[in-house]
Amino acid sequence: MQPKFYGVIVPFITPFKEDYSIDFEAVKWLANYQANKGVHGIFPNSTTGEFVHLRLREAVELVEAVIDEVSGKVKIIPGISSNCTEHAVELGLKMRDLGVDGVIITPPFFFKIGGERLKLHFGKVAEKLDLPIIVYNIPAATGFNIPVELYVELAVEYDNIAGAKVTYDSVAYLRKLIREVKNVRKDFSVLTGLDSLMLYTLMMGGDGGIMALANVAPQIHLEVYNAWISGDLDGAYKAFKKLLKLVQIYDVASSFPTAVKTALKLINAPVKPYVRPPLTPETPEIEEEIKNILLELNLVQ
Repeated sequence: MQPKFYGVIVPFITPFKEDYSIDFEAVKWLANYQANKGVHGIFPNSTTGEFVHLRLREAVELVEAVIDEVSGKVKIIPGISSNCTEHAVELGLKMRDLGVDGVIITPPFFFKIGGERLKLHFGKVAEKLDLPIIVYNIPAATGFNIPVELYVELAVEYDNIAGAKVTYDSVAYLRKLIREVKNVRKDFSVLTGLDSLMLYTLMMGGDGGIMALANVAPQIHLEVYNAWISGDLDGAYKAFKKLLKLVQIYDVASSFPTAVKTALKLINAPVKPYVRPPLTPETPEIEEEIKNILLELNLVQ
């Protein structure tokens, strides 16, 4: 059975103006840019999109803007993460009423809960939201690595918990998750959050990825995915080598949002490099290093 979520999904950045207000013209441009490239989904109110820097009203307006531009062309799967279960439900209900295709949620990231309390958090959200839910494991930000066993329990007990996004640099973890969760739910999506693990994820039986640099050059991610699913292993490997070059941007940038926004600026996208404090734009020196990486991939002139 085909999982509901697969392929190349973009954790949408939130473009800002110099005064830190949301740049909705840039939002519209970027949503269409990604949809026209052929991505399978867009994830607004994401980690890369600085969701922790957005007010609730802004998160809803951002998702509305993306829906207005590309609804029906790609799946729209916004984030609803919160430290409070009821707040996550409240935001999820607002997103449901907008007509989204699903939602994405991390563990709470202030109180480092685990075990039954974490299961309770996800379970309550699943019970109150009649939407497909992707449970997002990002231990570097939450301080807690979701056990594979918890994913299996959630997959068995909640039909609408539809997948996992894993931003955790461990092939062994992914391999175990794919094997064990798909043993109980063939339709359960397993998606990497790391561009550099995309091909490995597909090779092990996963379904694709939700990867930040797909904001910039989704055609490279799509080349990997499309070659893999068509059985062109040589083509998938060649495209993946390009993707591994692209991810060197992360090695020099100070954060995922600034990495992406700087790269978008350099490819002449109408997206400014502004981020909300305490993040700051990259320095000219870092910008030059990112430009050199993009030059090697012929993404800038």
